[in-house]
Amino acid sequence: MASPIKPLLLSHIGADDSNVDHKTRPEALTFDSIVEHSLSDFGFWQLFQVILVGLTLLFDAQQIFITVYTDAYPTWHSWEWDGGSTDKTIISDFGLECSSSLLRGMPTSAFYIGGIVGGFVLALIPDGFLGRKKLVFLSTFATSVTAISVVFSINVWIYTTLKFVNGFSKSQTWSYAMVLISERVSTKWRPRATMIPFTFFVLGFMSLSGIAYLAQHSSWRFLYLYTAVPALLYCIFLYIFALESPRWLHLQGNDEEAIKVLKSMSSKNKPYLESLVSVLPLEQETSEELPRYSIKDFFFRKWAFRRIVVVMIIMFGLGISYYGVPLAARDIDVNIYLSETLNAVVELPSFVITPIILERVNRRSSVLVNTLLGGASGVLCFVLSVLGKTGIAFAFELATFFCARIGFNLMAVYMVEMFPTCVRSSATMMFRQALVVGGACCPLIASIGRDLPSVSFAIFGVAMSGLGLFVLILPETKGSSLCDTMEEQEKRDQAINSSRC
Repeated sequence: MASPIKPLLLSHIGADDSNVDHKTRPEALTFDSIVEHSLSDFGFWQLFQVILVGLTLLFDAQQIFITVYTDAYPTWHSWEWDGGSTDKTIISDFGLECSSSLLRGMPTSAFYIGGIVGGFVLALIPDGFLGRKKLVFLSTFATSVTAISVVFSINVWIYTTLKFVNGFSKSQTWSYAMVLISERVSTKWRPRATMIPFTFFVLGFMSLSGIAYLAQHSSWRFLYLYTAVPALLYCIFLYIFALESPRWLHLQGNDEEAIKVLKSMSSKNKPYLESLVSVLPLEQETSEELPRYSIKDFFFRKWAFRRIVVVMIIMFGLGISYYGVPLAARDIDVNIYLSETLNAVVELPSFVITPIILERVNRRSSVLVNTLLGGASGVLCFVLSVLGKTGIAFAFELATFFCARIGFNLMAVYMVEMFPTCVRSSATMMFRQALVVGGACCPLIASIGRDLPSVSFAIFGVAMSGLGLFVLILPETKGSSLCDTMEEQEKRDQAINSSRC
């Protein structure tokens, strides 16, 4: 029985290879070479698929930051809420104006705790379960439904419970979308394609401000409806038009369906792909015969364990800086609204600069230099703030945040290239989880700045640069294509190491 996991050898075609271009084909045709050749040109349908899946992060961002408006303390005078509305936010609606700050902040905390719990639980799901497309769809759909259900909360306890479920539902949306997008583009276009969903995430945050402004005189429930209902409608288009990852289909032994996906995404190479039909195994392995991979493979294989631990250490340092620097900006004597706006704006150019770095500089050097620059900026921000140079200190605050964003972008692409298809989704989840855990430590570190002004920036800087040094342990992946199995990854790593000896 022919295995779809093994290389497809053209030498075995015999008389049926008359339609194959002998000038351009390699002697041994692997599925990876098929993907790289088929998707070598980033055409309209590839761009459409990236945008279609990337849009999920726009709605993801809206649910992350929505409590900034729905859980805010409304303004009042003469013992009446401004505007006369008693349900402008949950504070006035649930009568929390005299409650402790712990109770008022409980729904937001529950949301993030749900994200952390969901991240660990969903990371246990094997990569072969359901498929990339269905996981993106189900995650987005569940997030939308739970966001709509929040509207029916009648007290803070129900609201808090639903926010926990909402956070759990969306905990891995980013990971699922990132993996699906990265597996449907070639090595050449991966740095640029993976920046598109990041851009949508920032646009989601910015669009939420506009929606909240338009709904400022309405009940907080309408803000959930204005963001969740469009997301629910988007799920319909996602389910109908989104294509599955051809690499995942190949790994499941469904090569014919994988070729169909590639033909849908690259009509220019359809003749080439149709010529491969005779190459594909006539017999498919059953689900019992296919190799099984799960998160336990990270612990049983030394190289995989070392890589995922190092990636998580680096992402923990970047998470502290990315989430903590804007939070600590209040310690600098600048307008808080201006500082938060500028922190959001500086993210946008990072999505243009990151592909340029990825295409021209190797992965380890780019991450190392970026984290060192970010760390130095954080320390300088602290020193200048103490010296009273507020304007210059704020400029270095923006630089620190910018480097944290760049570092996150670089590591996202780097991580995808380090792990094979069979465990890539699990690796991405753990990558994301380290970032979130780092962010969860930020409030404690930022609070230190209240006793010793701006010292938190020095802590953020040292954490980013210090933990960034661990990148020297990781292998270089620039220009390498994606592997599909653990065995294939090990063989390629051994070949690279042998060539250097």
